[in-house]
Amino acid sequence: MSPFIKKFIRFGVVGFTGFIVDFAVTWFFRDVAGLFEYAANAVGFTFGATSNYFLNRRWTWRSDNPNIGGEFAKFFGVALAGLGINSLVIYICLSVGGLGFVIGGTEISDFWVAKVIATGVVMIWNFLINNFFTFRQKDPGSN
Repeated sequence: MSPFIKKFIRFGVVGFTGFIVDFAVTWFFRDVAGLFEYAANAVGFTFGATSNYFLNRRWTWRSDNPNIGGEFAKFFGVALAGLGINSLVIYICLSVGGLGFVIGGTEISDFWVAKVIATGVVMIWNFLINNFFTFRQKDPGSN
């Protein structure tokens, strides 16, 4: 298996933990605290992205970059762009509507289906940009 595929799999595992953090925080702020759904989504996304940075730094890319602040700023910048993509995909999905369904007597609203779709789109964006920008390893022959 290629190193690129291994990284993508690790990124997916880390992403799943971030997905849980993101959805739990979003649920809390949207459904318990009553925050507007896009604001709740932004808070959840931020918590998920922050936990993902530390796990990805350590396990996915095994970064030893001493400039953690700069590396985190790059990662978070990519995540913020991802948040914009995430919100746009949710908006488009909600505009289309009719995505919700009922499973086992529980209604899954259009918003949650849209959020799952948006998460998949943003996962691909985040992996590629972080792999080739944030955690890019210098060529050993370069200065």
